[in-house]
Amino acid sequence: MREAHLSCHRASSADSPEKSASEAGTRNLHFQFCLQQALRMKAAGLLTLIGCLVTGAESKIYTRCKLAKIFSRAGLDNYWGFSLGNWICMAYYESGYNTTAQTVLDDGSIDYGIFQINSFTWCRQGKLQEQNHCHVACSALITDDLTDAIICARKIVEETQGMNYWQGWRTHCEGRDLSAWKKGCEVS
Repeated sequence: MREAHLSCHRASSADSPEKSASEAGTRNLHFQFCLQQALRMKAAGLLTLIGCLVTGAESKIYTRCKLAKIFSRAGLDNYWGFSLGNWICMAYYESGYNTTAQTVLDDGSIDYGIFQINSFTWCRQGKLQEQNHCHVACSALITDDLTDAIICARKIVEETQGMNYWQGWRTHCEGRDLSAWKKGCEVS
């Protein structure tokens, strides 16, 4: 891009004030062409950068049954008395099963990952006032490896005495028959 800018600059600075009106029009067209070239190159660079960022932060959205299997293997079924259906339902209403889901809250904290775990209380985002009860970086909660997210969610259930921490669970899952959430998923 810099080379294009320099060649455009050199061409336009070579023009002298004695040029005729028609040459001035040509100079103006040349300037417009150079400006368009620079903008195109800048846009292409920006699109490339965005593409790299999106690829680097590519999200994984699990299926209900894949998540049911992962949660079952992690021992979440009947953890603290909450059936597997509770965990699957809660994850759906919190994040849509999206591993990289992030929600910025009014207080400036951020909810991270498949369980939407809050940065102020449960993970370390980098601010001094954070409590970090799960002893984990918030970035570890937005990966395809759900190990840290599951460990932290278990801690939340233990420390808050249940699943009431999650608004999605309270609104859509609490007190309901949740057996359909694991139906057809080949988990016990």
